Amino acid sequence: MTRVVTMESPRIEFDADGIAWVVFDDPDAKVNVLGPESVAQLDKILDGLTKQKPKAVVFISAKPGIFIAGADIKELARIRDAGHGTDLSKAGHRIFAKIERLGVPTVAAIDGACLGGGCELALACRFRVATDNPKTQIGLPETQLGIIPGWGGSQRLPRLIGLRAALDIICAGKSVSADKARRIGLVDAAVPSVVLRSTATRFALGLQRVSRKRVVLQNIWPVRPIICRAARKHVVALTKGHYPAPEQAIDAIEQGLAGSLDDGFEKEAKIFGAVSVTPECRNLIRVFFLREKYSKLTFNTESVERAGPISTRAMTAPVRKVGVLGAGVMGAGIAQWCSARGLTVRLKDIKPEFVAAGVKRIADTYREGVKRRKMSELDAQHGLGRVHPTTDYTGFGDCDLVIEAVLEKMEVKRQAFGELTEQLRSDCMVASNTSAIPIDELAEASGRPKRFVGIHFFNPVHKMPLVEIVYGTKTAPEVIAAAVDFAKQLKKIPVIVKGTPGFLVNRLLMPYLNQAGVLLGEGVSIESIDDAMLDFGMPMGPLRLIDEVGIDVAYDVAHELAEAFKGRMTVAPILRLVHEEGLKGRKGGAGFYIYKKGKEERVNRRVVKALKQGAQPSRVDPRPPEEIQKRLLGVMIQEAKLCLSEGVVAAEDDIDVGMIFGTGFPPFRGGLVKYARDAGLW
Repeated sequence: MTRVVTMESPRIEFDADGIAWVVFDDPDAKVNVLGPESVAQLDKILDGLTKQKPKAVVFISAKPGIFIAGADIKELARIRDAGHGTDLSKAGHRIFAKIERLGVPTVAAIDGACLGGGCELALACRFRVATDNPKTQIGLPETQLGIIPGWGGSQRLPRLIGLRAALDIICAGKSVSADKARRIGLVDAAVPSVVLRSTATRFALGLQRVSRKRVVLQNIWPVRPIICRAARKHVVALTKGHYPAPEQAIDAIEQGLAGSLDDGFEKEAKIFGAVSVTPECRNLIRVFFLREKYSKLTFNTESVERAGPISTRAMTAPVRKVGVLGAGVMGAGIAQWCSARGLTVRLKDIKPEFVAAGVKRIADTYREGVKRRKMSELDAQHGLGRVHPTTDYTGFGDCDLVIEAVLEKMEVKRQAFGELTEQLRSDCMVASNTSAIPIDELAEASGRPKRFVGIHFFNPVHKMPLVEIVYGTKTAPEVIAAAVDFAKQLKKIPVIVKGTPGFLVNRLLMPYLNQAGVLLGEGVSIESIDDAMLDFGMPMGPLRLIDEVGIDVAYDVAHELAEAFKGRMTVAPILRLVHEEGLKGRKGGAGFYIYKKGKEERVNRRVVKALKQGAQPSRVDPRPPEEIQKRLLGVMIQEAKLCLSEGVVAAEDDIDVGMIFGTGFPPFRGGLVKYARDAGLW
């Protein structure tokens, strides 16, 4: 019979075997986090257990699929200075040290997310048992927030699993499944959820044999500095020095392993304090909160000024079946993502070979997901089985939503809508994945403008988190609300945008890409332009991005915007030239770069030759990277100001979310507007 001592979180329960169960179960939240109240309560419980001396202590969560998601990020945002950060780290060390010093077996019984401070609590226990639940992920993601593990993680983890494995987890901010955690020695057992408590009990009572591999050799001198030196080289190659936390984490680990565990805690606390107040950390925490905010976005009358009251907001039902017109790269990507989230998908194209190519793309994406352990083979098979290909409109009559993803040509889209509309239920929503064509034109072509909305995904769909929800002048408010809910149903990040040419992301991105073409025309080399923006922190340079998007697509969007904003936007001559030359970019094997087997190999000499013929001798390289960055970012910033003044989006945060999650704008800079403000350009 369990005796409950307190109902707070965490609370403590004693069983008949004399085991104390410390149960985390925050009644006011879906997940458990280590905030000030729960940490204080844990401290109080540990003081009591030190005096009571139970037979063993097990730490467990009452929430299925969640152990402890980490520390309260709000507390990190409140760190005032390095000294304050150091004190917070030391406070965690003091409390977790009490777990180690209880003098009885301690077990972390893990089901679901065990991250950050939750993982560090588990590391302070003598044993760790995890469930094989797919939701069980164990790791230290702190570097993704610009900090390092601050409650002992950088010291206990390498001593438990070895330096190499610990560096792999900590530097990348990774989490691992229960099975991998067992294989690397992070947990002592991976078991089905139904036997978690009984297995934890066996460990607590000493009835379970434990065998751990020795990891001492790689942690000692002279092996330790060799491993850390290689890790630093790898981190710098990935981050280009823009993210200080991974390098600081290596310092904390290396310095800590040179002495005692307590000495290591001192090193960790000092480094944690210093890194917690860097601009990169502040910006990454800001981006974390932006993601949280927009992943929970709810459309209301304040979201879009013209919307008016939403009388049917509560009547919005989840989408169950989606029709997708077009089995090309975007259509197949949308179909795959919807099917992976449990939706039935009817995928149509005009020819059997087009449909077959789309299904192959979907199967390849699922295969990649299995290979990267993002899903099981069974989940992939079920997902692919939910996609039903066709060359006609059978099966569209019971769709809740149809998304058009055909060629970016108005005449092609108009024909598709003309054939589609009569096949649908009267309440079926129709959406377009267009990247630039005005929504009002498409809405009229659809024959149901009130139930028409833009749902603009980004390529590749399975990697890019943003979705633009684009409303027209006649889009019904409840349809906007339903589209936002659909994006959240797909675990995407929605941003609500007025249906003007280019919407938000392409409206800002195309002047940036076009300006890269202008710089090329002035004699600046392809490498100089792309390298300058890589140095700034972009995931790829603008010319490499044009190749990725497709030169034909980029040209069409640039042309659309040039027509819409005559006198202010033009298509760069070099972009027109490479388009007329028939270059497609990566998908065609050649653009500004040459590609073999889909991988960039070298700069396209054909383009370089054309550039040299038209370049002004007095206006060639070198250009300082800062000048290139100023030119390219300047046009984006100017366009962002116009988007706000024209009501394309409602807030500056919309711009930052759009640029970070739609284009890969460097998160450590906090977003385009945040960067512009910090640089005095806003």
